[in-house]
Amino acid sequence: MKILEAEQVDRALDFPSLIDAIEAGFRDDFGMPPRQVFQLAGKDASSHDGFALLPAWNDTLIGVKAFTYFPDNEAAGFASLYSKILLFDRSHGVPLALVDGTAVTYWRTAAVSALAARLLSRPDSASLLLLGTGRLASFLVAAHLAVRDLQRVFLWGRDAVKVLALQARLQAAHPAVEFVCAQDLAQCAGAADIIVSATGAATPLLLGAWVKPGCHVDLLGNHSPDRRECDSALVVGSAVYVDNRDNVLREAGELLIPIAEGVFSADAIRGELKDLCRAGPAGRDSPDQITLFKSVGTALSDLIAAQLVLKNTEAD
Repeated sequence: MKILEAEQVDRALDFPSLIDAIEAGFRDDFGMPPRQVFQLAGKDASSHDGFALLPAWNDTLIGVKAFTYFPDNEAAGFASLYSKILLFDRSHGVPLALVDGTAVTYWRTAAVSALAARLLSRPDSASLLLLGTGRLASFLVAAHLAVRDLQRVFLWGRDAVKVLALQARLQAAHPAVEFVCAQDLAQCAGAADIIVSATGAATPLLLGAWVKPGCHVDLLGNHSPDRRECDSALVVGSAVYVDNRDNVLREAGELLIPIAEGVFSADAIRGELKDLCRAGPAGRDSPDQITLFKSVGTALSDLIAAQLVLKNTEAD
């Protein structure tokens, strides 16, 4: 059985190859039982520490990702996320590989975000607002540049020093794009064609009143039913899609809170990522429609990314 660490994952993957592989994987037949997420509150009822298991299979592989999420780890000198993906042969169930799931998570999260943007954003989208300065940020920018001809990217974060450092790294990596530190979040949100939020915010950072007609919004950072990155107005005013309905309706406060308020319903969700990839419902009704994609992560995207890592590693 191969053991593939983060460095091998990073060498094996690229955009847009992973984006294309995930789109093809969601078009094909697959199995994906509901993910199991366990809150590890223990004696501390306010803790958001978690442990999760994500199984999936296609006609080639069976996979299960296990991960821990400890959002306060950084203060103690640890990463917030640790993860491994175990792959088995679909034909006979033989264990094939143990893949670093943390690296895969960064790659597939960015790929799914960009895939949703390719399917839902306006083709002429030229500006992006990115909320969040964590490690995922550089992956998100690279992935979105693979699907849209972005000319300007606004960067926003609570820590101005981190925003400036991110700007410098991204400008060096993508010199043809203008990277701007967002001073006024509302103003930048109103100027952006695509908005991607990947933060640990507990209360809304992004308000529906700020978002212009025709914008596409990706919400990636929250996995808790009592937290959210946007307000109810944005959800109510958008055509809403999700990566997986069952997972989102258990974990995503962005939709669960408006449902509890009585201003939105689960029936208003237009479709899942598989529906978009299979060309089911029309993603965008008009150039002026606001579209919203909420993602909490899927086992299938992990499996497809790990499968591509194994394939490309064996080819080397």
